[in-house]
Amino acid sequence: MNAAAIAAGELLAVCYRAIGRDRMAGLPICNPVLEVDAVGFGAFSGEAFGVLLTPWCMNLVLVGLPGTPDRPALRAGTIRDCAFPSGTIAFTVTELDGFGRVDAASLFSPMHEFASHALARATALAALEAVLAAPPKVVPGRRGLLFGRGTAA
Repeated sequence: MNAAAIAAGELLAVCYRAIGRDRMAGLPICNPVLEVDAVGFGAFSGEAFGVLLTPWCMNLVLVGLPGTPDRPALRAGTIRDCAFPSGTIAFTVTELDGFGRVDAASLFSPMHEFASHALARATALAALEAVLAAPPKVVPGRRGLLFGRGTAA
């Protein structure tokens, strides 16, 4: 566990809790059984990476990791591709008042299909595990090698 990444995730959650109270409260897009939660934050390639879970959305997020060099400046709205063991994911760069730059990739929105916070949190953890796992290696069969297909026919 990386304490700085966990702290960055918690600070982000604090900002989103305020958004939930001030701007999102009572809106029909929100699932009332969910709360704002920073899930599974850790360090990845010099940034804090995890899932931001809210009553209105669930996003993979990359934010600055305290104590590391500043990330390259990107304008809000820019799409940034980030390579993970599972493949490349496109993140949208945003600026959050009181926090700074947040790069986000949507997993779910709205959140009505989740019957409980525990289920949403388990889904967030499963998504992180999938993103951080290398895809299984495909060993070509004899026919695949002969015919250039890469897998056994």
